Amino acid sequence: MEFLLRIKEFILESRRVLRITRKPDNEELRTIVKVSGIGILIIGLVGFLMQMVIQLSITWVK
Repeated sequence: MEFLLRIKEFILESRRVLRITRKPDNEELRTIVKVSGIGILIIGLVGFLMQMVIQLSITWVK
């Protein structure tokens, strides 16, 4: 019974959230895409630099 109550509350909460959301306009969408792209590039660069440091430290140890 409690499980059904949780599902009902989740559905009501989801409906409330969907009612107040809106579709972003073009400018907002472009900003979101730019920020996301920059974040992906930064994470990739950090990973690449870490891999380079690891590879260089392995070759120096030998």
